[in-house]
Amino acid sequence: MMSKNSATGIGLVAVLLWGAVVGSIRGLSEHLGPVGGAALMYSLASVLLLATVGLGRVWEFPRRYLAWGSVLFVSYELCLSLSIGYASNARQAIEVGMVNYLWPSFTLLAAIVFNRQRANALIVPGFILCLLGIAWVLGGEKGLDLPGMVQNVQLNPLSYGLAFAGALIWAAYCTVTARIAGGKNGVTLFFMLTALALWVKYLFFADEGAMQWSLQAALYLAMAAAAMGFGYAAWNVGILHGNMTILAGASYFTPVLSAALAGLLLRTPLPWSFWQGACMVCAGSVLCWLATRGARPKAAAA
Repeated sequence: MMSKNSATGIGLVAVLLWGAVVGSIRGLSEHLGPVGGAALMYSLASVLLLATVGLGRVWEFPRRYLAWGSVLFVSYELCLSLSIGYASNARQAIEVGMVNYLWPSFTLLAAIVFNRQRANALIVPGFILCLLGIAWVLGGEKGLDLPGMVQNVQLNPLSYGLAFAGALIWAAYCTVTARIAGGKNGVTLFFMLTALALWVKYLFFADEGAMQWSLQAALYLAMAAAAMGFGYAAWNVGILHGNMTILAGASYFTPVLSAALAGLLLRTPLPWSFWQGACMVCAGSVLCWLATRGARPKAAAA
């Protein structure tokens, strides 16, 4: 039997791997295209999940979980990968990734509203701080600059819109599956469906041309697939056998870790105002988590 400390350590590895997702997806899309690169990434990640987590007895999964879980999971992953891939440049891709990290706060709010999760008054300043942090990030060099933020979003409304929609969809996925999954884990199947959806889009609806392969492209593909596939596998071990309180707390610092790793991978310097906003998002998420700490969030395991 795996010890609780070992399982917690493996779960923390997932947080580290997920921190590399934004930078690796962006690097991959620059070499192989937003849609084609994402299709390859989810295909390889599906193979990694089959080898580690396995497919599971799909025929035993609740039908409602298969239906809603598939739609919400695939929709989220499409929003995540394409929002980063469609970004105009590396800096914008990192900003888009930060918008996506509104999902922890949205998830806790949904758990309070729909799953009757108990919470105290800290949820209000926590959520406001998260939104303020995103506004600070999108305001550019000046920090909180509403006209600058609007102008920034207008430069690429598709990417920012997909990222925001993804945060809402993932919160819905966590909330819904926590109630109807029946303890089942369909992540491998959902990854395979995501890869299929992206291949259909690439073959019939995308105009990206032939993929330009290189050693750097292959390295980004391996990194992105490992971050996604092994990240989900490690998190699954952590939440099943580890300390969920530690893991949940650590996961809320992913935005800062993600920005730091993406800045290194993409060789993109980030201004002080960006780091201020990123820290505000983390602090707001932690406040939301503390607001519900008295009773374990039902959506956490999702």
